[in-house]
Amino acid sequence: MTAERVIDSPLGRLLLTATDRGVSAVSFEADLDVPRDADRSSPQRDCAPSSGQHPSAAHHLERAEAELAEFFAGERRGFTVPLAPPATTELRRAVHNHLAQIPYGTTRTYTQVADSVGRPRATRAIGSACGSNPLPILVPCHRVLRADGSLGGYRGGLEAKRMLLDLESGR
Repeated sequence: MTAERVIDSPLGRLLLTATDRGVSAVSFEADLDVPRDADRSSPQRDCAPSSGQHPSAAHHLERAEAELAEFFAGERRGFTVPLAPPATTELRRAVHNHLAQIPYGTTRTYTQVADSVGRPRATRAIGSACGSNPLPILVPCHRVLRADGSLGGYRGGLEAKRMLLDLESGR
């Protein structure tokens, strides 16, 4: 079962998608065709799991929404909601796993990420893997910069990337 929920954030509206295994995607408003007056939650909002059952997709959405709200309020530095990203290539999976290990408030360059995943000459592929991250914010691809310290790209836009970096640096 898949469930979706649109939430408000300092970055604009975000679409969260989850399965019974965990959150599978975070999409920015610019990527969506969501009317501004759309209901914030899916009809499955009240489908919390019964005691002893495997958490439902709706439960994962509720938890992700709460954790993201804490993150944006400066009260959370990491996420514990289960993630269930879609299948991808071995390199992209390695990059996404590495992104999740970059500490809050720090940055890496595309070159450093390429070195860390054993592909030192693949900086363009690393940039592509960051750009294809289905779970931005939860898997912090915004923490990856160009070698010269400039922002590079970001699916949510450079303003969103700067906002996330500023939030994490305490600015």
